[in-house]
Amino acid sequence: MNHPTPAIVAQSAVRRLPRIALWLLCLAYVLPGFVGREPWRNHDMTAFGYMAELARGASDWLQPQLLGRPPELEALLPYWLGAWAMQLAPSGWAPDFAARMPFILLLAATLGATWYAVYYLARSPRAQPVAFAFGGEARPADYARAMADGGLLAMIACLGMAQLSHETTPALAQLAFTALSFFALSAMPYRTWIPALGVMVGLAGLALSGAPSMAVLLGLGGAVVCFLDRSEPHGQTEPGEQGSAPRSLRWSLAMLAITAGVALLAWYLDQWRWRIEAPEASWPNLRSMARLLLWFTWPVWPLAMWTLWRWRRQLTSGNFGRHLALPLWFVAVALGATLTTDAADRSLLLALPALATLAAFALPTFSRTVTALVDWFTLLFFTIFALMIWVVWIAAQTGVPRQPAANLARLLPGFMPSFTWLPFLIATAATLVWIWLVKWRVGRHRAAIWKSLVLPAGGTALCWLLLTTLGLPAMDYGRSYVPLVRNISRVIHAQSPAQAPPACVEFDNLTRGQVAAFQFHGKLKLKPAGKTPQCGWLLVDTATSRPPSQKLDMKPWVLRLNVRRRADNGEAVRLYQRVNP
Repeated sequence: MNHPTPAIVAQSAVRRLPRIALWLLCLAYVLPGFVGREPWRNHDMTAFGYMAELARGASDWLQPQLLGRPPELEALLPYWLGAWAMQLAPSGWAPDFAARMPFILLLAATLGATWYAVYYLARSPRAQPVAFAFGGEARPADYARAMADGGLLAMIACLGMAQLSHETTPALAQLAFTALSFFALSAMPYRTWIPALGVMVGLAGLALSGAPSMAVLLGLGGAVVCFLDRSEPHGQTEPGEQGSAPRSLRWSLAMLAITAGVALLAWYLDQWRWRIEAPEASWPNLRSMARLLLWFTWPVWPLAMWTLWRWRRQLTSGNFGRHLALPLWFVAVALGATLTTDAADRSLLLALPALATLAAFALPTFSRTVTALVDWFTLLFFTIFALMIWVVWIAAQTGVPRQPAANLARLLPGFMPSFTWLPFLIATAATLVWIWLVKWRVGRHRAAIWKSLVLPAGGTALCWLLLTTLGLPAMDYGRSYVPLVRNISRVIHAQSPAQAPPACVEFDNLTRGQVAAFQFHGKLKLKPAGKTPQCGWLLVDTATSRPPSQKLDMKPWVLRLNVRRRADNGEAVRLYQRVNP
């Protein structure tokens, strides 16, 4: 016996979100953060360093290295994409911007795959709304399209998406290929070749992006869901297929074969690594993990919990639906990786497409009271946050109000604000659009099931755009290596002859990101330090958790400069010059 669905949706509530508005929202979210900035510290700069080494032929393509050091995350495909883009880009393009082009497409593909995944899951028979006695319920295609609009808005609204999805790192590649696999498994009851190609590319890309274990687990879980899902049309033998295996069984076997092929590919390319660590059962660790789960997945996690509660009768019945089982499996795998690996935030990022899908299925069950509560909370939160960005920017430009200007000067000493017309005009236009959106939302208009997520998605896009236009100079100053490298390279180049080859500099205890930054920004020729000095300069990071090398003899060196990173008290680099014999 089938349990009734909790979704009660009339045809009037499944209006399409205007396509031009949806495209502009995606554009306003995807491009800011990729354009006009420097590579950011740590993972972003480190990944770019490996791409640059591959692009100039200084590293093996199957074993990327940065001056003899392998990457912390054993991935291949993200570094290949960035290196290929740098090689194919026009000569006038900046190398770091050229490396971001494939990742812009990956983020756009993530949003598109999430939309189509929600669309096909919403077309599932057990996901359909209640049929009215006298008609008027939402038609399946219109209902699925409106639900997909809501799922995409939920994905954009996730706070954890903002920074990590705009970095050129393996994390974004993993997110894109996870979303592609999720879409392919969602579309299997309705398509054949596109889902087959999508799941092969998705799982293989995920395995080559540093997550082969997750690729195998997602593939195995997808095979089980295909086999057990008897509510779909493909669960029965199609006409003309008497005596042949049902479509669900054939998809399950195909999924097992694809998963086995992906596992063999990862083994052949030596991508398997043991990274699982038992979580530490301490109060600070538990509190940090809880804080991450709360803010990183906001605002979709409350909606996902509401979905599980309202659809609980389908979850507890033997005849469950793909629209709940599939996203739950993707969330469970990502949460398991979050709890058992050191890169918790980047593992949790992979759960967002499935969480956004679960959040979308909460929309047709909302009451007017809940919808109004979400709207007012979102309106206040993002309006206050956007206002704070404007106030800090005005204070930086004019010195008024005095307290925000003083706070900025304390956080970023030495930062000199500048005014540029184009970012100012873009930020002003975005703010005016937000005001119009708020006015539209509080006005009287026909109901649409995606209306509760318009303000969260629009507010997230607005604040991210303001940070990457008005606040981009400050973000670059605080989050890039440019100030650090500029101070050190100025001393080195001041003592080098004009038009001399890159200065030879030895280094000890530098992180991979620092090494890549000194090579790219400083145009220095770096070499690992040894017992016998080989260069005229030496760089040593004295503030990292790793102690300097004990084998390094400091007698031939004299200290010339000690630079502590002003935006981060945890990073200090000393520059030594070799004493002439």
